[in-house]
Formats: sequence, structure tokens, C-alpha cells
Amino acid sequence: MATLALGFQKPKAKNSNALAYGALVAFSFLYFARPEDFVHALGFIPIEKILGGVALLALLFGIRGRARFAKWPRELKLLAAMLAWQTLCVPFSFYISGALSVVLDKCSKALIVALLVGLVVDSLSQLKRLIFIQAASVAVMTLVSVLIYKGGRMGGVLGGVFDNPNDLAMNIALNFPLCLMFLMLEKNPLKKVLWFFGLLVMGRGLMLTYSRSGFLALAVAIVFSLWEFGIRNKRYYLLVGAAFCILALAVVGPQSYGDRIKSIFSNDVEVYGDAKEARLEILILSLETTAKRPIFGVGPGQFASYTDLWHVTHNTYTELSSECGIPVLILFLLVMRECFRNLIKIRSTALYAADSDVRMYTSALWAGFASYLVGAAFASTAYQLFPYFMVGYTTALLRLCSETGVTVKEERKPIRSWLTGPKLPETAPAVGTVQAAPLSLRQRF
Repeated sequence: MATLALGFQKPKAKNSNALAYGALVAFSFLYFARPEDFVHALGFIPIEKILGGVALLALLFGIRGRARFAKWPRELKLLAAMLAWQTLCVPFSFYISGALSVVLDKCSKALIVALLVGLVVDSLSQLKRLIFIQAASVAVMTLVSVLIYKGGRMGGVLGGVFDNPNDLAMNIALNFPLCLMFLMLEKNPLKKVLWFFGLLVMGRGLMLTYSRSGFLALAVAIVFSLWEFGIRNKRYYLLVGAAFCILALAVVGPQSYGDRIKSIFSNDVEVYGDAKEARLEILILSLETTAKRPIFGVGPGQFASYTDLWHVTHNTYTELSSECGIPVLILFLLVMRECFRNLIKIRSTALYAADSDVRMYTSALWAGFASYLVGAAFASTAYQLFPYFMVGYTTALLRLCSETGVTVKEERKPIRSWLTGPKLPETAPAVGTVQAAPLSLRQRF
């Protein structure tokens, strides 16, 4: 096969963003690991807000004048448009001060997080460190929660974003492919065992949450992970291992968990309250609210007070449409679409073909996003930060792959391509080489 020398190197960290990246690492650690729940004295200090402000200032001044800051990727522009529209919704809100608080405290952080991750990360090692903090924090927190579990529906021991059982289950499902990725990347046998044990604990922990949305999200994560890591990469032993682990978890599953799962498909089974009919009523009410206020909604975070039910929509998509209007829902869906397009573009770069780690990152993010899109239909996550960390990961990874000097050709993709992705090359060329006449994405499959 004809090849030509390309002469690219993996992107290396640049010192100009050291302050911003350090603040981003600290912010990520505080958000996912929540040390203030162990050291209560830290709870009185708004550490996350302080570090977030420092990181944003470092971002603005650290990359001032650089071309990539002047030309944001499309997904970041869409997130900025989301924030602008959510701010515009405030004067039309059912409860103005409450909506303003949500915009300032939650909506703005979503954009800041995606900007920081997408524009500050300057090397694959920096990206890996951020993903590691997220995956390891969720695994450890799940372990501690399982160890102190005393019955009922398990929530995260650390509180905060993990306090609600459904939110905890969503985080477990979303991070399952990331933990599996680290298991396969790890060379140290002891660390491999720890990651494998962490995956088993996360499976057990998700069961103890009795979350139906978490179950569906994890099922999708496992299916896509087996496809990405097992079938596409010809690691067929993962299929056998997955079957064994699923069987083992089913045998030692918590009491009545099977009935809980059956309630997804049947109206005859109810476990731990939380009736299926009540969720359906809330879903219908959120759709009716969207129809009544299709442009600006009832205000960010105001569905519960507007309906006087004091329940969230339990659906990220109707949460956005009913609270912020249909325009924000469309923008959110476009952001998700851009993330999948980013992963497709990454698979057309030389660095993806040459670097096995990049291929692993891409597969894990693909499975994670697939899991999130399903789970988001059954949980309210519009104002959580973990989806926007994932958005930033795809932005950063695409930029790092593109900075190797290989042009990433953007094409209109058929629907099948961004759902399943182009076929992985059976043999990767040596580092520093690329095919002289690369095939287009359409020609690859």
C-alpha cells in the first residue's frame, strides 16, 4: 500500500494554558469527587465558584489572540446560543428570581465547562487526566455508597449531583464505558483488577438505585461498549466476560429488582413507590406546558413550581422545552449531533489510525453519549454538568487530532454513520505515515 511521510507528532502541552488547565483539573475534581462532603469545613467556602472564575479568566487571558479562540467549534457556539436564549427566558419566567438563579448558577457553568475542556486542553495526556478524574471519582463514590447501603433506593454518599438515585444511576451508566476503557488501557495487572472490580461495583450500585432510567442507559452503554471495544476491535473475549458478569450480577441482584425492571413494560408491578402512571402524567403535563409556552417556556428550573407538583419532568428533552422553550431543545439536540459528528471526524484523522489510545477514547465517548441520549429521556439532566464535560471532551479530542496537520474533511453524513460510526481499519499504519489517497467517510463503509 502506497504511503507518504507525514511527519506529525502528538500534540504536546503548552505552558500558556497551565493556569487554566490547573484550575480546570481542580474544578473537575471538586465536582465529581466532592471532598467538601468529607471535610465539612470546606462546605462553607464556594471553592467551585472561585476556581471556575479563575479558570475562565485564565482562559480569556491565556489564549488571547489565538485563532482557535476567535473561531469556536460549532458545538460551543450552539451552547453559547443556548445560554443566551435561557437568559432571554428569564423576564418571561413564572418565577423570575428563581429562573435567574438557575441561569447564573447552572446554565452558565455548562458553557464554561465545555469552553474550558474544549479550548484549554493541549495534549492527550491532559485529556486523559480529566477523563480519569471523572471515571475514578464515580467508581470510588459508588463503592463507598454500596458499602454503607442500608436499604431502600441508594443515593450517592457524597450528595450533590449524586444525591438523587436516578442521577447517580445516570452517572454510573455514562461512566461505565470510560472505566472499561481504562481497564483495557492499563498495563499494570493490579490496576487492571481494580478497574474490573470497579466495574462490578458500579453494576451492583446501579441495581441498588432501583433506577429504571439507569438500567436502560447502562444496557445501551454495555451494548455499544461491546460493539466498539469487542466486535470492532476483535476483542471477542469481552463478549464472554460480559455475559459472565451480567449473569453473576443477576444472581446476586437485590430483592425485587426484577419486579422493578418489569415495571418498565408492565403497569401491574410497582416497587418502592414512584408509580409508572405518575411519570406518564408528568410527561404529558410537560408536553402540555411546552404547547402553552413554546417560545420561552416557564423559566429555567421552574417546571416544578409552575405545575405546583414539585416534581421535575424526569425527561431532559421535555425539561428543556417546557422550561426554556422549543428553541433551546433544538439547540441542545444540535449540540448532541455535533458531538457525534466530532467523533466521526476524529475517525478520519491520521492520529486516530496511528494511535490506539485515541481509538479507545473515541470508542468510549461514543458509547457514553449513546447511553446518555437514552437515559436522558427518563431523567432530568439539563442543568447537570456531566453531559457538558463530555461535550468538551469531543471538542478537545477533535482539535488535538486535527492539529497534527491532517485536514479533516467535513461531509454530510448518512444517519447510519453517526449512529454506528465508520468501520475501524483492520490494520493501523505506523506512526508518522498515512495513506496517500485517503478514502472519504462514505467510501469507508
